[in-house]
Amino acid sequence: MSDRRIQSLVIVGGGTAGWMAAARLAQHFRGAPLKITLVESSEIGTIGVGEATIPTIRSFYGALGLSDAEVMQATQATVKLGIRFADWSGPGSSFIHPFGIFGQELNGIDFHHWWLRARDLGEAAPLGEYSLGASLAAAGRFVPPPRNPPAPLAVFDWALHFDASLFAQLMRRHAEKLGVRRIDAKVQRVNLRPEDGFITSLELDTGESVPGELFVDCSGFRGLLIEETLGAGYEDWSRWLFCDRALAVQSETLGEPAPYTEVTAQPAGWRWEIPLQHRTGNGHVFSSRHMDEDAARERLVGALRGKPLHEPRLLRFTPGRRKLAWSRNCVALGLASGFLEPLESTSIALIETGVEKLRQLFPDRSFDPKIRDEFNDWSRREMERTRDFIVLHYKPNGRTDSDFWREARAMNVPESLQHKIDLWRARGHFVRYRWEMFQPASWLAIYAGFGLLPEVWDPAVDAAEPNSLKARLADMRQTIARAVAAAPPHARFLQQTARAEPAAVG
Repeated sequence: MSDRRIQSLVIVGGGTAGWMAAARLAQHFRGAPLKITLVESSEIGTIGVGEATIPTIRSFYGALGLSDAEVMQATQATVKLGIRFADWSGPGSSFIHPFGIFGQELNGIDFHHWWLRARDLGEAAPLGEYSLGASLAAAGRFVPPPRNPPAPLAVFDWALHFDASLFAQLMRRHAEKLGVRRIDAKVQRVNLRPEDGFITSLELDTGESVPGELFVDCSGFRGLLIEETLGAGYEDWSRWLFCDRALAVQSETLGEPAPYTEVTAQPAGWRWEIPLQHRTGNGHVFSSRHMDEDAARERLVGALRGKPLHEPRLLRFTPGRRKLAWSRNCVALGLASGFLEPLESTSIALIETGVEKLRQLFPDRSFDPKIRDEFNDWSRREMERTRDFIVLHYKPNGRTDSDFWREARAMNVPESLQHKIDLWRARGHFVRYRWEMFQPASWLAIYAGFGLLPEVWDPAVDAAEPNSLKARLADMRQTIARAVAAAPPHARFLQQTARAEPAAVG
């Protein structure tokens, strides 16, 4: 029986996507006859905007044998318990989208039904007071969650704010220890097999030719292999996501870092603020149709809390996805596969899931089209559902100060999102799918944060006596308040656990 295993994998592009793919695949195929080569040019800079993550990143590097402390020390990281949205429903409004659940179910009925009825009775506190994650974030405190939570109210999760370039370096060190070969060069030509258009090799500016059987495109927005060479096509989502520009700048850190990402609505988009140990990441995501670059830059620089460390960098993008994330013998990851604005820190998470899909559906040299089609279908569904969650942040906005927000409120959203909103409004029901990054607690946080609430609840909750319901909800809030008061400040956790020890690439 002939050996049909793929033995040569070539990754084009380094940065976060390339080195995450190299590290995870090298770890997974350790001992197998698979050679992994990564081609990147030190003359080409990486985008490096994304510095905030979601909790899945901890599972990703945990699978590589890395601990939270090791990663935090190597990447100047701080804790992220969620995202604080400021001014999205109007000036002065705010809410936190935490990594964790709200309240606890009673009599087998989800908490939000009890909260909706209590709210109607005038007895419910803001939703965030029933979440330990949101309450810790608001108080600037942090303690790692217990491995075996004693009760649902103790359930929350956390992610990291980190220096993306340092994280890429950490992934590179890990990958190279596992035998990944790095070539510092630019790709000058991509050679295709005449009979089927499969990629056979790369011609580099050093004169070297790099053959391969499977290629992974991590070349960023350009899509050197997946688009420029194979013409996979691109699906434009700008009719729902108006923002197509981002300005990014780092600044000096002032004060203790908050354990959450801050995103503040602006007349034509939004600003982010991400605290690291050694600096703060800042950015302004905006629509070029509603604001010019000079005005956007002025707003960003004027809002900085610390001295800027460099001039703001401008990024131009088209929100959407590659029509085929896998074409012939090429798989696109990261920005090469598509881009959604970084509102919910999905960019790195989509790299993670892309790598995991490739790991699970790794082909042999026959490149069975059923495997490719499953990867593409999986990728499409995940991107569309992530898109819907981000669009949800715009549709119910309460701002009246600019055409940007008025147009966002008036737009027709994707049918898949409208279906979810309709069932939520009609019955307080969450539509759930298999390939979906954000679970019901996240949808509840955004619905409630924007005041998009149903006027009905599970009729079974009407059997509860109002004073009893009030007492149960008050007890939940008190339990959470005691846990928050007992937790140490975020800064103390960083000092004891995550003191940065940045390392350079050798």
